[in-house]
Amino acid sequence: MSHTPHELTEEFPGAAEQIHALKESNPHFARIAEQYHEVNREIHRIETDISPASDEHQNELRKKRLYLKDQISAMLSTTA
Repeated sequence: MSHTPHELTEEFPGAAEQIHALKESNPHFARIAEQYHEVNREIHRIETDISPASDEHQNELRKKRLYLKDQISAMLSTTA
């Protein structure tokens, strides 16, 4: 099994416990984290040629991942 880059614990080193706690206590955070995970996995499948997609679709997914990451970052910084 290959390593999927850009996982949340990789993007926010040192925040694994905080991410886990927020997933358990905050349904909104859990939903955003799950959306991030799904988009990130889809991007990885495209990049590894498992699920081919157009450049436009790939760019849209990357923008969505960045948007979700920004939301997660904001939530992590307000609970730190």
